[in-house]
Amino acid sequence: MLVHTVRDSPVGQLTLVALDGALAGLYMDLQRHRPPAELFGDPDPTPFTEVIMQLDEYFAGQRIAFDMPMALVGTPFQRTVWAALQEIPYGETWSYGRLAERIGRRGAARAVGLANGRNPIGIIVPCHRVVGATGNLTGYGGGLARKQHLLDFERRYLSRGDS
Repeated sequence: MLVHTVRDSPVGQLTLVALDGALAGLYMDLQRHRPPAELFGDPDPTPFTEVIMQLDEYFAGQRIAFDMPMALVGTPFQRTVWAALQEIPYGETWSYGRLAERIGRRGAARAVGLANGRNPIGIIVPCHRVVGATGNLTGYGGGLARKQHLLDFERRYLSRGDS
């Protein structure tokens, strides 16, 4: 059963979607590859208490990792990429090539980039931490300004030692 709720955040409204009680989506407004709202299920904030608490801690600079049940729905390759995304340390960036190497698919940077762009749980599965080979910002479903904001935010808290 799918349900959803909408939450304000420092990067705009976030739509949280749960599948049978596990987080299945975190979508920003105007996000590329955002499913149509009618696919989010009925409004129900009940399964999101822990998710909201952890997001609030993250945006307050008090959380560097998330721990919650997730239902990542995608192809086996996508799920492999999304699992590897969760290994990128807070405040750091990896290139698409490094991510491809991490999953044992050297030379598959483009495919990794496509899977990264289809990540259904932004921020929590930190696709914003992936950059181009030269360190430049490249595509982000939520927009490059949001990607830069999230990276700057994490680096700022990391440099303070508050995390």
